[in-house]
Amino acid sequence: MTTQVSASTVVDVPINEVYDQWTQFEDFPRFMSAVKRVEQIDDVRTHWDVEVGGVQRSFYATITQQEPDRLIRWESEGDKMHNGEVSFMATGEGTKISLAMEWMPEGFVESTGAMLNLDKRAAEKDLERFREFMQERGKATGAWRGRIEDT
Repeated sequence: MTTQVSASTVVDVPINEVYDQWTQFEDFPRFMSAVKRVEQIDDVRTHWDVEVGGVQRSFYATITQQEPDRLIRWESEGDKMHNGEVSFMATGEGTKISLAMEWMPEGFVESTGAMLNLDKRAAEKDLERFREFMQERGKATGAWRGRIEDT
């Protein structure tokens, strides 16, 4: 059975800076607790090393849709199912980020964590750390403004 998680936050930074930072996948370990390493292979492929509940996993993901300042959608490659999207919306207070993910928990630890909504709390905390990171910096560490149509 798949697990679905959604979380959102508002960052007091302009949408172009928030979006630009989100495209810097190799910076994700700075604010995502489970992410140990991300390698950007090309414009659409990334390789992820994560650790959840002491269990280490690696997988490749493909960006299937990317629209600057609006949306990034991805899905994993291979047997392990993981997909999601992050959307960006300008608000009077800055930028609203909405994250939605779906994956297939494996084993007792991941299944128990999903049942207890620990994954949702982790996603919320990760977005809080991202918000703090962006509000402290005020600008992105880099940017990729390319567009990827549904692949």
